[in-house]
Amino acid sequence: MTVNNPKTILITGANGEVGHGLIEKLGKLRTKEIKKIIALDLNDLDPILNDKVDVFVKGNVTDRDLLSDVFSKYNIDTVYHLAAVLSTTGEKNPELAHEVNVGGTFNLLSIANQVASKENRVIKFIFPSTIAVYGIPSLKLKAQNPKVKENEFLNPITMYGVNKLYCENLGRYFSSYYQSLNTDHRPLLLDFRCVRFPGLISAETIPTGGTSDYAPEMLHAAAKGKKFECFVRPDSKIHFMAMPDAIDALIQLTKIPENKLSGRVYNIAGFSVSAKEIEKMVKKHFPKSDISYKVNPERQKIIDSWSEDVDDCLAVKDWAWKAEYDFKKAFEKYLIPAIKNKYK
Repeated sequence: MTVNNPKTILITGANGEVGHGLIEKLGKLRTKEIKKIIALDLNDLDPILNDKVDVFVKGNVTDRDLLSDVFSKYNIDTVYHLAAVLSTTGEKNPELAHEVNVGGTFNLLSIANQVASKENRVIKFIFPSTIAVYGIPSLKLKAQNPKVKENEFLNPITMYGVNKLYCENLGRYFSSYYQSLNTDHRPLLLDFRCVRFPGLISAETIPTGGTSDYAPEMLHAAAKGKKFECFVRPDSKIHFMAMPDAIDALIQLTKIPENKLSGRVYNIAGFSVSAKEIEKMVKKHFPKSDISYKVNPERQKIIDSWSEDVDDCLAVKDWAWKAEYDFKKAFEKYLIPAIKNKYK
């Protein structure tokens, strides 16, 4: 088996929140080991990212021929598969969510696996999953189990969560069990690694289509001097993460030698807060903000099914994971200064 230094990174869903942050960070970390960054998205690339990528491919991850062409043209070493239809949008169109989230992921895993096997080299496949894979059946159980482990309450109630959980298992299959009944016992060279993200809050971009979006939407609305009507109860509590920590988690997990990892899927913890606590923090820095509550029953049901927090001891043990930003630091050192500057 040949061992190659990273040559080309493929980032799908490049226009999304995480795509923006990852491309910005990788651009700053450029070394001789990163020869090219290939960005793929359904829409035209955000102009601010144009000079940070080497090649942009406009297309859909459901287009297998397109993906095969990308892999044939470039010596891709690492895939960051970020493209997805998120939870709220997925409930409005579950068929589309399944087509993109499952079909697109299967296409990429299958093609990457074929290339790795044909060329006898390892390809890393980094996959962001989500706390939407959890489905806690009652608020009582949620309160009794504030920190959920990777293998607990895996009963998602959204198409997005169902899709992500299935794709986690697809990644495990391609990395560890692909065609295990074959007699030639060829080594499996696809190196699948996954983090389960909490709700993400970015100072640079506003998310669309996610159920945890009430937190960043509240903050951005206040900074712009607009009213905001929160669609969950004030006591609704899940965990969140500042975008820089999410990006660092992806990059850290990519760099760890495979033999140091005891699993394929990792919880990572940020900070656990209620909608009311976020409101108080926002009003501390934007005293004139106008925030009210009008509960959307369906979105509330989804939030209630997600864990308050996660047990990330496996990530701590295997790759020394530790978030830089707690709740106070995330807002006062990262979000508030950057957002005030953004909307000044």
